Amino acid sequence: QLPLVESGGGSVQPGGSLRLSCKVSVYSGHYYAIGWFRWAPGKEREGISCISMSDPNVRYADSVKGRFTVSRDNVKSTVYLQMDNLKPEDTGVYYCASLDILVLDPSLVTTWGQGTQVTVSS
Repeated sequence: QLPLVESGGGSVQPGGSLRLSCKVSVYSGHYYAIGWFRWAPGKEREGISCISMSDPNVRYADSVKGRFTVSRDNVKSTVYLQMDNLKPEDTGVYYCASLDILVLDPSLVTTWGQGTQVTVSS
């Protein structure tokens, strides 16, 4: 069983919304935090948001503040990324990943999900 599985990607017009889900396997043990990262063609992998799994602390990249909201449902072992007012520059493959510290640094990721494609285009 994969430790992290994303879903909810798709194609949407600018200004639209999508909600990504990251199912965390209960067999993977406890993660300190879960982050969302995206990888667009020709760009480096970028940290978008992360959330502590045990307290209310969250982080957002400046590029998505006010548009994206990260949340979690511990009963369902799922982390969500609500994305509103999407822009073409939000296009990319979105990955959820485990972190041992609440920072948006891809080099500190301990486990990656398989990714889900988000395309924002008119």
